[in-house]
Amino acid sequence: MESNQKQTITVQVTIKKDIETVWNKWNNPNDIVNWYFASDDWHAPKAFNDLKIGGSFLYRMEAKDGSFGFDFEGVYTAIKINELIEYILTDDRKIKVEFISENAKTKIIETFDPETENPIELQQTGWQAILNNFKKYAEM
Repeated sequence: MESNQKQTITVQVTIKKDIETVWNKWNNPNDIVNWYFASDDWHAPKAFNDLKIGGSFLYRMEAKDGSFGFDFEGVYTAIKINELIEYILTDDRKIKVEFISENAKTKIIETFDPETENPIELQQTGWQAILNNFKKYAEM
């Protein structure tokens, strides 16, 4: 029996901060440049974010040694302040980010369509690393 459903990947983290703080650090370009990368040998030298339905975002990710870099960009399709962000990337993959308040902590659950170039496990590990980096930054 075949399934017509696409596989999705889910990563999550719980942050020891209130939902308003988490939401703001997640969406403010001045904060995004401080956490949107998977490891310390990478960085995000620029970030643009027009957080509204139909608005776009672009985060530049680069290896610090200049050997590689790319733009992570898309368009917002759904936004509920302090609850939900959905967007479509330029390659038509869909991403959903849920923010759940839990006793002065915030759980973030990201669900995304995988790309076809890299193994699922590598993509899950990379997105989880970025989420863990956000947790570290947000809890400072």
